[in-house]
Amino acid sequence: MALPDTFGALREPRFRLLWLGQATSTIGDGLLPVALAFAVIESLDGTATELGLVLAAHTLPLVAFVLIGGVWADRLPRQLVMLASDLIRFAVQATLAILFLTGAAELWHLVALIAVYGSAEAFFQPAATGVVPSTVGPERLQQANAMLGLTRSGAFVIGPAIAGAVVAVANPGFVFAVDAATFAVSVTSLALLRVPRRVRERARESFLTELVGGWRELVSRTWLWVIIVWATTILFAVVAPFQTLGPIVAKQSLGGAAAWGTIAAAFGLGMVAGGITALRLRPSRPMLACALAFFLAVPGPALLAMRAPVIAIAAAQAAAGVAIGFFVAVWQTTLQQHVPEEALSRVSAWDWMGSFAFMPLGFVLAGPVSDQIGISTTLWIGVVWCALSTAVVAAVPGVRNLRRIEEPEPLPAGPIPDPAVVAGKPDP
Repeated sequence: MALPDTFGALREPRFRLLWLGQATSTIGDGLLPVALAFAVIESLDGTATELGLVLAAHTLPLVAFVLIGGVWADRLPRQLVMLASDLIRFAVQATLAILFLTGAAELWHLVALIAVYGSAEAFFQPAATGVVPSTVGPERLQQANAMLGLTRSGAFVIGPAIAGAVVAVANPGFVFAVDAATFAVSVTSLALLRVPRRVRERARESFLTELVGGWRELVSRTWLWVIIVWATTILFAVVAPFQTLGPIVAKQSLGGAAAWGTIAAAFGLGMVAGGITALRLRPSRPMLACALAFFLAVPGPALLAMRAPVIAIAAAQAAAGVAIGFFVAVWQTTLQQHVPEEALSRVSAWDWMGSFAFMPLGFVLAGPVSDQIGISTTLWIGVVWCALSTAVVAAVPGVRNLRRIEEPEPLPAGPIPDPAVVAGKPDP
């Protein structure tokens, strides 16, 4: 039976293979945040500061190595870069599973291994952004990005709720083991993936020259660097405190791991709705639409600061998820349409590095700052900044006036022409 055109990207064989592997991998990813948080604060009897240290150990290497990852993803076959990253992360999660299941885990184990995980992820993300346009026709590019985001969001609906229930009664090592198994499936998918060989239109330059070239592509587009700077502040002042202090509030006032799992699952459910919206809705001013939608992210931290009932916080986080699920799909598509293909991974790397630059500091500071001024005050600072900065970004002319590039109409049902053939570039 033919797929409805809403999901027409899955009719393209390369994208279907990529999607199957990534969909499986994200199931494990959806379990991980809750398992990681309560592995620290319950299994290892850690504090908010120690949880922040573990979260920073993941993000700091991501920031440190993502620019290197972007250059190599523009130099090498991108699916091979992704494959190597998944193999390393498989090994990390398998090791964590063994350590926790045998009772040998210590905080330094978690910090060191999560740092390796973040380093490998730094190479994966720019390559993944660059590989998607090679697996799908331009008329279905936003569909493909929405499908990937939708799948990830779905995993974060079910995963946190399951992880919260499992961690409440069992060892978090089981969660790490499942995540390792899903990485094995992703490795298989990427090993089978074949995309058209990229033809370099210029001689390879030095590493530094190519890195600077990505920076020039970034700063030449006002909408691009403004959104990245804004994201940096949001992740530092809003997301990092929410992720670090949220599990502590849940343990103290909301019912523990199961409550936090419910809140995280509601956010994932909202992201599913946002991804579904992005399958069909193509705003003529994409970045303005994304900025305005982001006002939905304001109530969640406010309700957490007030220690509102779980159902209220979950509902607010579901609304935030709608905004972010829509934002991710539209942002990725806009990036892929407006940035030259040969520089796409490098620009994506600057995006990742810039966005996450201060998030490790946010994780590390959330605990000590909340000890001094209180958890609620710390969260309220994030609420105010989220509202004010979003209003400023929506008013920037470069963001407000950016227009969507018109795409060709989707092809009718039936066999999909090979993108390589359409482009006149045969498979290797």
